Amino acid sequence: MKEEPDNLLLLGKVLRPHGLGGLLRIDSYAESGDSFLASRAVFLRNRSGEWQAEEVVSVHPHKGAFLMKLKGLSSIEEAERIRGASIYVEKSGLDQKDQDEFFWHEIIGLEVYLKTGSYIGEIENILSTGSNDIYVVRNGESEILVPAVHGVVEDIDLPGGKMIISDVEGLLDLNEA
Repeated sequence: MKEEPDNLLLLGKVLRPHGLGGLLRIDSYAESGDSFLASRAVFLRNRSGEWQAEEVVSVHPHKGAFLMKLKGLSSIEEAERIRGASIYVEKSGLDQKDQDEFFWHEIIGLEVYLKTGSYIGEIENILSTGSNDIYVVRNGESEILVPAVHGVVEDIDLPGGKMIISDVEGLLDLNEA
């Protein structure tokens, strides 16, 4: 399987081995390590596009990243072989969300409009700040940072591919400075 299957979601990347016992330091695109444990299996895609399924033993936060232990991976040499691999999980194994919660992959790519109907741009990235996420909205060369909070985000219409935001005083002006 060379292409990315529709049933898988990219959740992170193997940065490097950690220690001598086969632990992996990973960059997670999820807020917690629980997403990697949801189905106990992850799918690794190496740089040449080859896939392998692995069983997750544990995942825990460590200095701004996560440490992951895979079953059968017990040495730094084995861990080194999967350095740089992309980490996927099955979408069906992820926890269900509340009505007003969304996965990042659902948000990235949405078109953003003001309540008045004015087009602002497209969500290009999401920054996690701890207190709330920040949507990075791009329109050509212009970049606008939109806080992901009630009162700013009015509506998210996934089927329609758009997000409606309030024209909070100073928000657009602040981003243009």
